[in-house]
Amino acid sequence: MSQRTKEAAIRFDAILSAFGTSIVVQLPETASKRLPSRGQVAVRGTINGVGFQTVLEPDGNSGHWMRVDDTLQHAAGIGAGDTAALAIEVTRDWPEPSVPPDLAAALAGAPQKIQNLWKEITPMARWEWVRWVNATKNPDTRARRVEVSISKMQGGKRRPCCFNLSACTDPDLSKNGRLLKPGDDRP
Repeated sequence: MSQRTKEAAIRFDAILSAFGTSIVVQLPETASKRLPSRGQVAVRGTINGVGFQTVLEPDGNSGHWMRVDDTLQHAAGIGAGDTAALAIEVTRDWPEPSVPPDLAAALAGAPQKIQNLWKEITPMARWEWVRWVNATKNPDTRARRVEVSISKMQGGKRRPCCFNLSACTDPDLSKNGRLLKPGDDRP
């Protein structure tokens, strides 16, 4: 870890909020302002002393949030409504994204040129492709985005274009590109 990263530790307390079956932590404004981007940011950190690595998602309001999965909740002894102590550090080491089955199948069936490009691009770029495909609930739109992804990569494009990188793109947790607030109606 570089000296700069060690100096960039961001510490804060935050309340875990439930959105359907998801538990999320929204970073306080002061914490988000210390991050290098209004878009996704790769971080390592601790929550109640338990280590994790993740990619913080933009909330569409110049802030960030992160999902806290069941394993991390259990290890940290926290759940929805609890306040947790977090410490995060920005990292250049992006974890690999979880590629959705439809995009994974399209990539597996694509020409070798596209498969090679997928392997050559950075994990951050792969996160952007996955995020763009996942940003809709509409199955027709999603299928079109998978098709367009393959077409764009065939043309040598390394990243998707034409979507707001600072918007909240999780269709289960956002409305109009903004993270829902606890208690908001689902979109």
